[in-house]
Amino acid sequence: MRPHAILPTPQLRQARLQLVEQGIAPTSAIGALVARSWNRSLTAGLSPIGRLDCHDNLAGSSLQRARTLNHDLISHSEPVMEYLFEQVRQSHSMVVLADAQGVLMHTLGDLDFLNKADRVALRCGASWAENQRGTNAIGTALAETHEVEINGAEHYLDRNGFLTCAAAPILSAQGKLMGILDISGDHRSRHPHTLSLVSTAARMIENSLVLSACRQQIMVQLHTRAEGIGTVAQGMLAFSEDGWLVGANRKALDLLGIQHTDMGATSWPHLFDEDFERLLGLQHRSGGRPSLLHTRHGIAIHAQLHSQSQVQQKITISAAPARDALNRMDSGDPLWRQSADKARRVIDKDIPLLVFGESGVGKELFAQAVHQCSARKDKAFVAVNCAALPEHLIESELFGYVGGAFTGASRQGAPGRLREAHGGTLFLDEIGDMPIALQTRLLRVLQERMVTPLGCGTPVAVDFNLICATHQNLRAAVEKGQFRSDLYYRINGLQVQLPALRERNDFAKLAQRMLQDLAPDAGLSITPDVMTAMATFNWPGNLRQLSHILRTAVALMDPHESQINWTHLPDDLIRDIQNQAQQQPPDGPAQNLHELSIKAIQQALENARGNVSAAARQLGISRQTLYRKLQ
Repeated sequence: MRPHAILPTPQLRQARLQLVEQGIAPTSAIGALVARSWNRSLTAGLSPIGRLDCHDNLAGSSLQRARTLNHDLISHSEPVMEYLFEQVRQSHSMVVLADAQGVLMHTLGDLDFLNKADRVALRCGASWAENQRGTNAIGTALAETHEVEINGAEHYLDRNGFLTCAAAPILSAQGKLMGILDISGDHRSRHPHTLSLVSTAARMIENSLVLSACRQQIMVQLHTRAEGIGTVAQGMLAFSEDGWLVGANRKALDLLGIQHTDMGATSWPHLFDEDFERLLGLQHRSGGRPSLLHTRHGIAIHAQLHSQSQVQQKITISAAPARDALNRMDSGDPLWRQSADKARRVIDKDIPLLVFGESGVGKELFAQAVHQCSARKDKAFVAVNCAALPEHLIESELFGYVGGAFTGASRQGAPGRLREAHGGTLFLDEIGDMPIALQTRLLRVLQERMVTPLGCGTPVAVDFNLICATHQNLRAAVEKGQFRSDLYYRINGLQVQLPALRERNDFAKLAQRMLQDLAPDAGLSITPDVMTAMATFNWPGNLRQLSHILRTAVALMDPHESQINWTHLPDDLIRDIQNQAQQQPPDGPAQNLHELSIKAIQQALENARGNVSAAARQLGISRQTLYRKLQ
């Protein structure tokens, strides 16, 4: 529940105006939390009225990269968000998940409210941190690390005054802020229990994260009542084999009167009177029935202890297995999956990965996903496009320099991209375009794992996973003397080939996933005629080209439309599709889009060797639809 009543809108606006124009601090009736947030918003240079310029919004590949980095948060939150949305459906509201920087990662909402929300950028990719959007539930919950409700004119920006928002932070098992769960809606539909609802849902997500993160530890579920074990209200503790506390949810910390900062410095005897080893053995023999524990403060608590194998089994039974970053990119193509499986096996074995593929097939996104599957996923992923750096700067960019090392150098110097990747993953894109002279220095670094910045005689140790990528034939470049053979064999620990889009058999799923990323809550699809033609197009620009086409198509759609058709495609793409169809025998040139669709179906059937079901899957349509078109 709110600690303060909601003041009338005119009174709130007057108090905010006095703060901005006269520096008069808000009265206690406004509430200390809102007052602090208004002051932070003012300090950030925001104006309550007028135009808002936000430069931190993400879209396209940047948003996809952020979603990949937050895959654990998103995967554990989505089922809870779906449940939560069912509770608030038809209430002119939406459920929102933001990351630890306040960037919206996933949303679910009523269609009648989504249009209003879009006008204030309440959509995926937008930053709702306080320094961007002023006082709001998401940004203020981030700043306060506490559950927050902001209603109507309590928002710092006047344009957000139609909203009512309730948000709660999501913490990891070690107390790290993972993100924010929020319910936003029309302030006229505010419900006094929304804050409690979103707080409970955030605890459900936290419990799921604790189970997943501590699956190799000894888990303790506890509650003051035996019937409370297994519910969302239970406390959860994770202990190492020798009895040291390594993880917990907030309910357990509250029950025991400890903080997340006590992790790693608190053992079982500091918390409970009973013997750890004896209790674990007793729990195993009793079939998991709750035992009565006594805290060092004399509080009686019912608890269940689970060994590592039991915890793993319980997680497997009660929740779907966590999908890693490569699994989430997998949409069914066997060639792509084969490359992903190989990369996943070698990434933590000090074996460099060399990724081949045409321009636009997603080599960097693949490398990011491999990094997220590695033991270094919490460290930096540093991407360097060797073809995009000016030749006279590439050495300083890669190896760094000390202050004043050359004309125009920063006084503070720079560490260089290789040192930035220390502990994480270094991704060298288009390595085939690296100047031959610089290849020698890179080879020495890879052999010695030492970097010597420009202007400095002291080498610095570096440690990183190495992933390189190119669209060139490096073996041919070696034979021509354009690429050092010793460097080629140094970076070629495992070579994987990403298939071109025209070679993949998962086009329909890929296109639908891109649409979901572009407009997560719009329920967009592609008409069967367009899908059949697109599925058999050559796509010289591969995934990058497809992404641009779909982004353009979504932008051209009217608000009431939900299917992409021919009118939403650029003219040059339609011409290219028609020209390709005209060049394919045996039935002569396609004269119109209908005949183009028929040719696409014929090509799909030929590729599937007459298997109607396989052809329908390739085209992204149902088997019944394909039969109707054949008739």
